[in-house]
Formats: sequence, C-alpha cells, structure tokens
Amino acid sequence: METVFTPFQSLGGGMLIGFAAVLLMAFLGRIMGATGILAGLIQPDSGSEFAWRAALVAGMVTGPLAVLWVTGSMPAVQVPLSVAMLIIGGFLVGIGVTYGSGCTSGHGVCGLARLSPRSAVAVVTFMLTTGVTVFVVRHVLGG
Repeated sequence: METVFTPFQSLGGGMLIGFAAVLLMAFLGRIMGATGILAGLIQPDSGSEFAWRAALVAGMVTGPLAVLWVTGSMPAVQVPLSVAMLIIGGFLVGIGVTYGSGCTSGHGVCGLARLSPRSAVAVVTFMLTTGVTVFVVRHVLGG
C-alpha cells in the first residue's frame, strides 16, 4: 500500500474546511463538527436547523463533483478493505465519536482554535491512535 503525498491538495482542502468553520461560526454561531451536524440532521430541533445542516452535508457529499469540475476527472479513491471491515471501522468510529464528545473536525479544527483543553487531549488521542493503527496494519498485519 502506497501513501501519496499531496501537500497542495491537502492545504487547499484544509483551507476550505477552516473557511467553512469560520463562516458557520460567524453567521450561525455554530461549531463545525461533522458528526454533530449529521446527528442534528437526522433529528433536527427545527426547520431552520435542518436547512443549514442539509446544505452543509450536501456540500460534503458533492465535493467530488467540484473536483470533477475543476480538474476534469473524478478523484481516484481506492479502499483496499472488505465491506465487513468498513462496517466494523464505522462502528468503532461511532463509538469513539460518542465517548470523545466529537470528531476530528469539531475538536481538531474548531476546538483547538478555541484553545479547548478537552479538544487538545482529543486531538493528541486521535493522532496517537492513528499512528499505532497504521503501524499495526502495515507492519504487524502486513496490509
């Protein structure tokens, strides 16, 4: 498995996420945590809550179409895992999001910007867990 280094695309994507987080906070006073936004879309408090959440999720889902429009080709995505592994991974992420009181976008982008100690601990935990997981999958399991 090869990891492709894409600094410019990653920087551009990060800037867009940061800009969206700033706009959401500036105009609606909301923190842009993707799992919280999705959860609020599934069980909205009001119609106005549903509208902005649906617009944000639609933007996330249609992102590849923006790449197609800009570059002329869809982004290449390879997932070298079985459907069962994806389901298990999604379940584990859901547990982590629940116990961590948020996801990487909520803690990493917005929480760190607000100097939240809880978010700093969460981000360090995300990064350490990711590093250990990559090591185990690539070097212990041979993936």
